[in-house]
Amino acid sequence: MPPRISVVIPTYNRAELLRRTLDSLTDQTLPPDDIEVVIADDGSTDHTTDVVEAFDHRLHLRYHHQPHLGRRVAHARNAGTRLTTAPVVAFLDTGTLAGPDFTRAHADAHTGPPLLNLGYIHGYRPFDPAPDLADAIATRTPKRLHHDFHDHPGFRDVRHDHLAAVDFRPDRLPFPWLYAWSANFSVRRTHFDAVGGFDERFTDWGTEDIELGYRLRRHGLATHFDRTAWAVETPHDRDPGEMLAAAKRTMRQFLDKTRDPDVELVWAALERDNPLIAETEHRTLTAWTEQARALDVRAEIERHTADAGGPVCVVGCGDDIPDTLPEGSALVDFDADVLAKAGGGHARHHAIGLRLPLPDGAVERVVVTSRLAGLWPAWGDTVAAEARRVGREAPRTAFDPLT
Repeated sequence: MPPRISVVIPTYNRAELLRRTLDSLTDQTLPPDDIEVVIADDGSTDHTTDVVEAFDHRLHLRYHHQPHLGRRVAHARNAGTRLTTAPVVAFLDTGTLAGPDFTRAHADAHTGPPLLNLGYIHGYRPFDPAPDLADAIATRTPKRLHHDFHDHPGFRDVRHDHLAAVDFRPDRLPFPWLYAWSANFSVRRTHFDAVGGFDERFTDWGTEDIELGYRLRRHGLATHFDRTAWAVETPHDRDPGEMLAAAKRTMRQFLDKTRDPDVELVWAALERDNPLIAETEHRTLTAWTEQARALDVRAEIERHTADAGGPVCVVGCGDDIPDTLPEGSALVDFDADVLAKAGGGHARHHAIGLRLPLPDGAVERVVVTSRLAGLWPAWGDTVAAEARRVGREAPRTAFDPLT
């Protein structure tokens, strides 16, 4: 019989941390024959292979080694997943210690409707770790750590408060995929394959996991948070400035790949160093989309494009497009239903306008209609900057931004 669950662990030159992670997987409540472990090595040059060999008779192990050509953790995870034989694949980071029920909880989660199962990561507070956790984790089992530190605020998953506010039901949040962290989550192998796995073009730190979470959600999977499938993160030094810079780079990569107002909002909030505002602004966008659905801006477009000698970009185009719009123009709207009705044969982009999918100076001018009025107080400066970047002339705003 095949195992019930495969655990894929990417690693690179972290042999002793890998030893701890593998040791935690030898102490599971799920029977050993139900568990398969795949080490996906991104080109380690330390004694990683020795550590793997030491567990060869304690775990059902498979090992993948790829040449080190830069950070290719997405590639390693995909390669490791291709070696799995179980119907469920769980991902666990090197240095993350699985709790005793980790494999059982993840395997059981996938006996019902399709879902992405997110596990709790104790101690994952990169810039606010629990005191003494680093010393304790070297000598205590995950079960003992859970007992000793459970009530300490610094032992909480950094996502805890946001998820507790919705009773740990991430699908109640605007962006449940933002909580899909591959240090601890699982999915059925068929669903992972159906969306193409991790995008291997992500080679910088971060975002490759939440981008996969986004695609799995679009594929129809619910997002479930499982506090039984817990693990403990080993504290280690991090550079906050570099982490933020890398997150901005990879989030921009995500946006360039996936033009969607939700992704656009998250990217823009991160650019302001305040990702928490994305959820608030999502509520504003949702309410304004309903309010502006019937707003007719045809006259505004005609008035501000009548003298255009070349293509224009209309941000907030609505569904009634003048026949006089120059050839090669671009239409942008945050309402997908409205945008689908827009005629004229021009390029259409489902976006707010915080980051336009056009190169610098691509059009003669950008026209921002009153369909952006409800979003202007929070994002007017961002939209205006984009309009200046994309248009060769000064942008035209078809409403009084101060009203």
